[in-house]
Amino acid sequence: MANPAAAGGGENPYGLMAALEEGGLIAYVTFGILVLMSAASWYILFVKLFEQQKILNQGKRARTTFWQSANLREGANKLEKNSAYRQIVDDAIVAQEQHNKLTDPVDQHDWMLGSLARSQGAIASRLSTGLALLATVGSTAPFIGLFGTVVGIYRALIKIGASGQASIDAVAGPVGEALIMTALGLVVAVPAVMAYNWLMRRNKAVLEELARFTNDVHGYMMSNGAVKPQMAASGGRTAAPAGTTATGSATTTTSNTTAKKV
Repeated sequence: MANPAAAGGGENPYGLMAALEEGGLIAYVTFGILVLMSAASWYILFVKLFEQQKILNQGKRARTTFWQSANLREGANKLEKNSAYRQIVDDAIVAQEQHNKLTDPVDQHDWMLGSLARSQGAIASRLSTGLALLATVGSTAPFIGLFGTVVGIYRALIKIGASGQASIDAVAGPVGEALIMTALGLVVAVPAVMAYNWLMRRNKAVLEELARFTNDVHGYMMSNGAVKPQMAASGGRTAAPAGTTATGSATTTTSNTTAKKV
């Protein structure tokens, strides 16, 4: 004869819903917490990826347009408003203006370094927002799932003891259903840990690029525009410091004049 359970419509007696019903209210609450943690983890992952990629794109535009400007204010106007690179330039300009108003003399180099470091710190803090939640989910989700498993096994054993049956059929089903909670905890924790490590590595790359740009801005301001980054222009050409081209032209002119005289 056919199994009545199989012939009755094919519902799985040992599935997720059966495990939740076996665990009762605690199982439902634990499952809800894990679902919320998983949704929050995926939301943070996509939001931070979008934010990081946006800053990386801003860096590409800054390298191709900013250093072609005549001065910092003109270059700042070419950058996107409310961008990380625009914030660094604006903070540098403000710091320079504030230094001229100081009554107690402070070395301009140290003053600019401190101001730019605070600007970088604010950007780094904004980039790290939400990553603590990923770390928390990755470290606590397995234990939350384990809690659901412990409660489920406890309830299953109570039911088995009350029925007086300790056969494999009576034990395997309830205990197996309770172990689903541990699996759910791992399903939530593993992506969160991987996302945290990946975002941290990308954050490091973003901040290193910002640090290079900040150092270039600092050198530019401390030299009154004479020092520019080596790779500032588009096309991969090396941009010479201000004054080099003029000197080179003067040298060439002198050489040509000498040649004519000879």
